[in-house]
Parts: sequence; C-alpha cells; structure tokens
Amino acid sequence: MVILEKAIKYTDFKFNSLIKKYQGKVRDVYYFKDKIVMVVTDRISAFDVVLPRAIPYKGQILNQIAEKFLKMTEDIIPNWIERIPDPNVTIGKSCKIFPVEMVIRGYLTGHAWRLYKSGKRDICGVIMPDGMKKHDKFPIPIITPTTKAKVGHDEDISRNEIISKGLVNERDYVKLENFTKKLYQKGTEYAKTKNLILVDTKYEFGKIRDDIYLVDEIHTPDSSRYFYADSYKDLQDQNKNQKQLSKEFVREWLIKNGFQGKEGQKIPPMDDKRVNLISERYIELYENIIGEKFKKRNTDNMLNDIESNINIAI
Repeated sequence: MVILEKAIKYTDFKFNSLIKKYQGKVRDVYYFKDKIVMVVTDRISAFDVVLPRAIPYKGQILNQIAEKFLKMTEDIIPNWIERIPDPNVTIGKSCKIFPVEMVIRGYLTGHAWRLYKSGKRDICGVIMPDGMKKHDKFPIPIITPTTKAKVGHDEDISRNEIISKGLVNERDYVKLENFTKKLYQKGTEYAKTKNLILVDTKYEFGKIRDDIYLVDEIHTPDSSRYFYADSYKDLQDQNKNQKQLSKEFVREWLIKNGFQGKEGQKIPPMDDKRVNLISERYIELYENIIGEKFKKRNTDNMLNDIESNINIAI
C-alpha cells in the first residue's frame, strides 16, 4: 500500500516589498518591482477547472522539466528564468504577457480530435484534412492559438482575430509563430532521443520593452502530450489508443466519469488511491522525458523550506 505524501495545495507567503500575488490554476505568482517569484504548487487542473485534490510532487516535476527545456532553447529565444532557489520555485523577469497562448499540434488528438469527430474541420482558421483518424500525424504541424482567460475556459482564436482585435500586432504575431515552430521542432528532436513523440504543446510569451521572451513552462506533461515512438505505428495500424505521457489520462478518467468542465457537471471523487496513481504517473512522465530517476524533495516542512529559500534568493 502506497502512503499518501504531503502536497502543496496553495501558498500565502508575506514577503517584504511584495507588490501583489496572483493565484493561477497551478501556480502562485508573487510580483515584485522588477521580478516575479513563481511557486509551482501540486494543484492539478483539467478542462480549465482546478480539481479538489493536490498531487504529491507534481509541482516539483513541472518546475524541473520546465527548467531543463527553457535552458535547452535559449539559442532560439531568451526566457524569463533568473534562478531556481527551490525545487518548486522559479524566480525570473517580470514581462508584459501576450494575452494568447500559442498551441502547436503535430497530431490529431485531444481537443482537435474532439472537434474533428464532431464533424468540424476548421480549428482557429486552419482547415484540417478529411480522412484522418484519431492520433494521425498532420501533414505539417498546425498552430491553433487560444485566448488566456483569467476566469473560466480559454477559447480557440484565429490568427486574423488576434490581429484584428489588437490582442497582438501583426509584426509581433509573426515572430510568435516563428518562435513556436522552432521551439516545437527542437522539442520534437529531443523527444526522439527518448523514444517519444512530442504530439502537441503550448507556449506563452512576454515582452520587456521591444524584446520577446519565452515565459511560464514548456514541454511539461501539463502543457504537452507525448506518445511512445516505438509503438506508435503498430497501435495506429491496429486502430488502438496510444499510451500517452501527458495529463490526458486524467482528462480521460474525468470524461469516463461524466465531467468535462461543463455547467452542471460534478467532478468525480478523487480518493487516495486515485491521487497516488496520478502522482506515480507524473513521476513516470518525468523519468521518461528527462531520462533520469526522479529525486523526491523532503516534504516534512515543505512550505517553510520554500519560503526560506525564496527569502534567501530575493
């Protein structure tokens, strides 16, 4: 029997010179004059809803994967990271965030598949080819941006809508598309070395004066989907589902239990066994993506340790 470990549901630190705090779906962000402190909690969201139970080690896993890939892509675009003073914490530059997320899809799965299955072919102004089946590879990766909703669901949005509504000017948007394609290519090449396929992912960007920075996390199981490369073709040929290294297994469990974040639907109960299972899957994701054994942080006085490590760093 697995003993349920401690998890970080939320933080409420009182730092000197703190300007404001923002609580996202997963991250607690503390704003200072010229930098931000991002605490990656163990909260888990699906269908833009925060689920009732936190998942042990999830925040540490996301933070450490993001650190690796942000550093790996510095030759493509500068990023917001300045230091990592704690396994769950990143301190970095305060950027003016673009109000869209750049989603890029190499395969027909997840949200795109659900639209496709319903008969739709247009997603964010991009026409998906007829005759595809679930998890098929697109002829070329497609970019399907979403809005960044402060409350509720992110919404699909086209390139033309983004520019016409003034969310991002055309000059900057072209740069965001180019960065997105290059980052996805780099992530795809890395995934191949781990017997993985980077199926789809999302990127967020910000600006300091005229310079664009990559922000938040990249290529984590919360922001991306991965398939196993060596079994992909056989499973497709047999019309079987792909085993995914992503949060999709949580979404699939919720759908099976009647929840997709729609009005009136109730989140199914998450017992200790379910929480442990999700934690173990996240550790599996980490070890497959990074290629190293996951080292669990000490959780005895976790919040005190985090606060102390931030105070030393700032």
